[in-house]
Amino acid sequence: MGASDTETRKERGGAERCALCGRRVGNLTRHHLVPRSRTRKKRRKGRPFDRDDFEHTALLCAPCHRNVHSVLDHKDLEREYRTVEALREHPGVRRFTAWIRTKPHGTVPERRRRP
Repeated sequence: MGASDTETRKERGGAERCALCGRRVGNLTRHHLVPRSRTRKKRRKGRPFDRDDFEHTALLCAPCHRNVHSVLDHKDLEREYRTVEALREHPGVRRFTAWIRTKPHGTVPERRRRP
């Protein structure tokens, strides 16, 4: 996010809510609902794409954003999870947001080590 986003948030009185878990956090990350890499590939191959798809974003807290990208790859995000509502319905995202929703800002989920 740019400086203007931060300034605007401060003018409104601080933290905003994550679009997935609903927690109030100071710094939100911008999640492109259609991954930027997918629109670039379409452009390179000469396929049509809707410019609005590229600009649609959701503000997510860092843990939710990391979780989305850990449970879904870019192809799935492009094809099936183009809205916040669709993301909320994914079992892995739903399970994580139910857990993180009750945690205070600053909670960092412990990463599981792969065997």
